[in-house]
Amino acid sequence: MVTTSVVNTYPLSSYTFGTKETKMEKDTSVADRLARMKVNYTKEGMRTSVEGILLVQEHNHPHILLLQIGNTFCKLPGGRLKPGENEIEGLKRKLSSKLAANSPGIQPNWQVGECVAIWWRPNFETIMYPYCPPHITKPKECKKLFVVHLSEREYFAVPKNLKLLAVPLFELYDNVQRYGPVISTIPQQLSRFQFNMIHP
Repeated sequence: MVTTSVVNTYPLSSYTFGTKETKMEKDTSVADRLARMKVNYTKEGMRTSVEGILLVQEHNHPHILLLQIGNTFCKLPGGRLKPGENEIEGLKRKLSSKLAANSPGIQPNWQVGECVAIWWRPNFETIMYPYCPPHITKPKECKKLFVVHLSEREYFAVPKNLKLLAVPLFELYDNVQRYGPVISTIPQQLSRFQFNMIHP
């Protein structure tokens, strides 16, 4: 795990983007997702998920890589950990499944850094909080967001049904309507970092 207050960001043009086979979402709607979460909860207990904040730069401003499903919904790359799985290893596995080529020879060098946010889902509902409400003794999900330090050059393979967008921090800031509470508060969580804009 990398802990530093400086995040090196490289231009978006340093990275190569390709495609890979469609990676279907397990759920076609939010209701389906919550129903599946309920089933998994009875089997495994609280869902633990991890997501990566991958930073690049454009016009000397930090941008975050988001996966877009359809033309509306954006999410961070990541997902649910297996029971007992290490958070860092689990995030690397999830990042590879979402963004790495299927060839073992060209796996990105995922350098997972600090956990910058923890969100809690108290009930089987879409709403999440950056704290666990005091009256909730059995939250349904705990989601952790980690900064991922990208190397200067990487190849990302994006599933054909998803788009990978580089979204500037100023676009995310306070934009809950478009990005939801978790993603729209990332600029505040990153404000303690110093961004080192590297122009190779």
